Amino acid sequence: MLRATFLLVLFAISMFAQDGPDYETEEAKRKWKNGYFGVTPHYPNYLLPFGITSKPYKSYILSDEYKKYEAALQVSLKLEVTENLFGFDEEYFFSYTHTAMWQVYADSSPFRETNYNPEAFVVIPLALKSIPSLRSFQVGLSHISNGQGDNRNIIYPDGFENPGHRSRSMNSLQLMASFEHENLYTNIRVWVPNRHNENLKDNYDITDYYGYGSVQMNYFYKKHMVTLMGRVNPKTGYGALESTYSHPLDMYDDTFFYVKGFSGYGETLIDYNNYISKISFGFSFSR
Repeated sequence: MLRATFLLVLFAISMFAQDGPDYETEEAKRKWKNGYFGVTPHYPNYLLPFGITSKPYKSYILSDEYKKYEAALQVSLKLEVTENLFGFDEEYFFSYTHTAMWQVYADSSPFRETNYNPEAFVVIPLALKSIPSLRSFQVGLSHISNGQGDNRNIIYPDGFENPGHRSRSMNSLQLMASFEHENLYTNIRVWVPNRHNENLKDNYDITDYYGYGSVQMNYFYKKHMVTLMGRVNPKTGYGALESTYSHPLDMYDDTFFYVKGFSGYGETLIDYNNYISKISFGFSFSR
């Protein structure tokens, strides 16, 4: 049986064999050798070995005592699925972003929080004479959660209070307009949470702290890049500011020294209603 299978494979290869290389074969070989699988960076990809916050993080697991120091990493990729279905040169994408906060300096080095963020969206390029700086419009669906369970019914030993519910999630419709003016790129984003199912039952008041939109500005000067993101709920006054700085390393143009500062609510889902001030240092592999 094994010999017959082997002979069948050899026969199939010989049927497709051609005299000399062809373009499609060479292109497939090139992509395989280069590890290409059709994805590109979405949000920044980074590894931040050291970050410090103004106070220790709240623990939602009885056995864990978190420190003010931790590492963080993010992997964010997108895949173009198709394009120009309706003649607007629009592009259709799937993306996935994985963000993890790692208490590497604590006993047993647990991951304090992990957020999972798959998205599906379409980008429509624009060229309007009335708004020349408006470059594109994006609309899509986003799901973000931390993959945790409901621990409110757990009975702890005497003297220990249940630390609270760990599960967090939000589904939303996302709209974004992108502007370009010389070296300044600005994204204005609005999100509309889906309140017609149970996806907000774990954190019904999350928009009190996240608001319903954000403004992000990215500025380039030579090889330097500075970003500033702000969001606020005008009704509650809660929100956040985040700023980053990056510069390519001398020996690697595609690896960057990366500094990230955050102040406000919602650094991660588990802390959406906890105020955090934090600065982190490390490296990014995309901007």
